[in-house]
Amino acid sequence: MPDAGDFSRIPAIDVRDLVAGGPGRFAVAAQLGQACRESGFFYAVGHGVDGELQRRLRELSQRFFAQDLDTKLRIRMSSGGRAWRGYFPVGDELTSGKPDQKEGIYFGQELPRDDPACARARRCTGRTCFPPSRRRCARPCSRTWRR
Repeated sequence: MPDAGDFSRIPAIDVRDLVAGGPGRFAVAAQLGQACRESGFFYAVGHGVDGELQRRLRELSQRFFAQDLDTKLRIRMSSGGRAWRGYFPVGDELTSGKPDQKEGIYFGQELPRDDPACARARRCTGRTCFPPSRRRCARPCSRTWRR
């Protein structure tokens, strides 16, 4: 693993055992932790996500983030309630009390409000704020996430 702040190489981590719940899952978790602490980035391989779906998601995310701010704010995280889902602009997230210099969008497993997991959890469960064009990717994503 490179030294902290060394971005000459981004580690590729095989997450196969983690995804499968195999005996090597703790070693994979340790590698992920090390990568996050040292470079802040990693490539996940061995995850089983179809290559075509990855390509399509990359294309759709580029299209989403290329939109103007007002369009992206239509699905702002505050619209997601306790589910902690949706779009956030640059500076809306904090790390160690300081605004981050990134924008992003959070998605998660789709659960109806009356699902027992939603009733137990304070946040991070529930419905996702999808962009208006979600039909283009929601079905293939949902099928993959259910596996």
